[in-house]
Amino acid sequence: MLAVVGITKWKAASDRGGQQPAEPFRIAGNLYYVGANDATSFLLTGPAGHVLIDGGYPGTAPMIMASITKLGFNIRDVKVLLNSEPHFDHAGGLAALQTASGAELWASEASADAIASGGLDDAGATFWPMKLLVWSGLARYPAARVDHRFKDGATIRLGPIKLTAHITPGHTRGCTTWAFPVRAGNRELQVVSAGSLTLLPGMSLVEPERYPGIRADFERSFRVLRSLPADIFLTAHARQFDRYRKFRESTTAADPVAPFIDRAGYLSYIAKGEEKFRKELRTQQEAQ
Repeated sequence: MLAVVGITKWKAASDRGGQQPAEPFRIAGNLYYVGANDATSFLLTGPAGHVLIDGGYPGTAPMIMASITKLGFNIRDVKVLLNSEPHFDHAGGLAALQTASGAELWASEASADAIASGGLDDAGATFWPMKLLVWSGLARYPAARVDHRFKDGATIRLGPIKLTAHITPGHTRGCTTWAFPVRAGNRELQVVSAGSLTLLPGMSLVEPERYPGIRADFERSFRVLRSLPADIFLTAHARQFDRYRKFRESTTAADPVAPFIDRAGYLSYIAKGEEKFRKELRTQQEAQ
C-alpha cells in the first residue's frame, strides 16, 4: 500500500512538473516547439501537411493543439505522428492527437505494441516499479492506433519533409532518434531529436539482465548518436536541450536561429549520458 501511495504521488508530481503550458515558438525554418514546459513536442510544417514528434502526457495533448493553433497552423493538417519512446510522458497524448488530426502514427517495431496497448506491453522491458505503475493503471495511457511499424534506418517522407529513424535503444528497446534537415534562410541545418540515454532505476547492466542486451544496446546508441551530424539538437525533455534559455536568447538575437545551433551541447548530452552509464556499470560490477 505504501508503495502504491508513493508511486501515485510521484506520478502526480511528474505530471505537474512536466506539462505546464509553454509558449510555442519557431526553432528554425519550418521547425517549431509546441510542447509543454518539459514534455516536448515538435512540429515540422510543409505544403503536403505537417509532422508532429511526440505527444507528451495524456493531459499535454490539449496544450499541444493550442500551441499549434497559436502559431497559425491547423491540427487537421498534421498528417504524420511520430514518437521517441512509448512511456506515458511522451506517448500519452498520441491517441487524442491522432483523433483530432486524423494523422497516421508511425512507431518503431519495438515500441509499437506498447503504444497500441497504452503502455501495457512495455512492462516486460522495464523494472518492477514501472511494471507496478503500468499494471496498476497509473502509467497507462489511451492506446493509439499504430498505422506503420518501421525498422532502424527507415525514412519517413511527407512532401519535402524527410526524417530518418535511428533506433537508439537502452532507455527502451524501441527508443528512436530522429534526424532531419531544415532550411533557415540560405542555410541547411541538420537537426537531431535525440532519444533518451537515461538508464531506468533498478535496471541491471550485469547478468542477469532484466532487459537482455541492454548494455550492448546503450553502447551502440552512444556510437550512433556521436556519428550523426547535428547543428541543432532536441530531446524528449526540454531541460536536456536547454529549451528555455535558447528560446529566451532567440527573442533578442540578431539571428534568432543562432542560440539553437549547439553541436557542443549535443556532444555534451551524449557524454553525460555515457558517463552516468559507465558509473552505474562500475557500481554494479563491483557489487557482484
